[in-house]
Amino acid sequence: MIAAAAMAMIALAALVFISIILAMAFRIVVSTNDVHIVQSKGKTVSYGSGQAAGNSYYAWPAWVPIIGIRIIQLPVSVFDIQLESYAAYDKGRVPFVIDIMAFFRIDDSNIAAQRVHSFNELKDQLTGILQGASRSILAKAEINEILEERAKYGGEFTQATNEQLTAWGVVNVKNIELMDIRDAQGSLVISNIMAKKKSMIEMESRVEVAKNLQTAQTAEIDAKRAVQVREQEANELVGVRTAEKEQKIGVAMQQAQQTVKEQEKLTAEKVMAVLQVNTVRQAEITREAQVVMADQQKKMAVIDAEGEKQKTITIAEGSLASAELNAKAIEVQGEAKGKAETAVLMAPVNSQIALAKEIGANDNYQTYLVRLRQIEATQNVGVKQAEALAKADIKIISNVGTPPEGLANVMDLFSAKGGTMLGAALEAVSNTPAGKAITEKLVGQSNGPSTRNERT
Repeated sequence: MIAAAAMAMIALAALVFISIILAMAFRIVVSTNDVHIVQSKGKTVSYGSGQAAGNSYYAWPAWVPIIGIRIIQLPVSVFDIQLESYAAYDKGRVPFVIDIMAFFRIDDSNIAAQRVHSFNELKDQLTGILQGASRSILAKAEINEILEERAKYGGEFTQATNEQLTAWGVVNVKNIELMDIRDAQGSLVISNIMAKKKSMIEMESRVEVAKNLQTAQTAEIDAKRAVQVREQEANELVGVRTAEKEQKIGVAMQQAQQTVKEQEKLTAEKVMAVLQVNTVRQAEITREAQVVMADQQKKMAVIDAEGEKQKTITIAEGSLASAELNAKAIEVQGEAKGKAETAVLMAPVNSQIALAKEIGANDNYQTYLVRLRQIEATQNVGVKQAEALAKADIKIISNVGTPPEGLANVMDLFSAKGGTMLGAALEAVSNTPAGKAITEKLVGQSNGPSTRNERT
């Protein structure tokens, strides 16, 4: 019992597995650009993108009972059919060759599936429809009309095929186009028509060109004539205007000359007036200049007189100061000479002092001798100073307020202070050419008396 159940379960599982495998093997998914028309035992269903039944189904073989099906594949995209070098005739049985291009789309796939077994069969049938429509329409017109109105015949082809295409579930996407018309083999009708048209076009072109040239030349002649007339009118107008201009210029020149003469008269009068004013003004300026110069000379004379006065006073004061300084210098020279003589005379005095020390400590006697010698020395110094001052040419120039402030005693010249000052002065003076000459002169004079004194 259990074994039978297990066997049943295994058989059921195997059946399910086999069903799944078969389903996977026979399941079809329709591509986007196609439609599959499935014919089963009881109905016809279209599968594809946008179809009510969907885009997938199971393609059971037709030999399988009950579920077996047959499939027709048709495109849902736009497809084209071309008639190349298709032989046709016009109303007069003139042969020619045409090229036609048509674009179709399956509108009702079920109807299309009922009419054909495959897409290639559908294309062949549509080609036949297109050939019949084009031949029947072109056979009703002349070749010239067909050549001139190709677009019109493309529309007629479209209208003629629309009714027939409905029976196949197909529609035109756009108007059928008559791409080209040419001669059939061994025929020159279209070539002759084209040559005729070409020659006619050339004739019309040449006629139009000739007319245009004639119009252009006529226009040029008219333009030249108009230009010449306008030139003559312009020359006439220019002559009249020139004469008027010359007349106006002559009158204007005469008026201008008169105006110039009047202006020259006024200018001459104004020039004379200006000269008169300039002469009077120049005389006044000269007079004022002379008065100023006289006043200036007067002031200069007063200044010169005052200057001479001050100069005289200054010279007098300088002479007075010079005299005072000369006197002071003589006094100083005398004192210096006296001191020098004193120094000479002090030698015997010193001998006497030494003698006095040897004699003893006789103070009174010594005092007596000293005073005696001093009196003699003072006397000799005074005499020598007088002689020296008489012979010496010494000038004392003070650069301070008064001569006494410059040198208090002529003997200061012979002191250490005076010697230092005198040496510095001589050094400064000797640095100039004039000072050097004076220094040499003074040095020569001083050496002379010293030599005489030493001889004495």
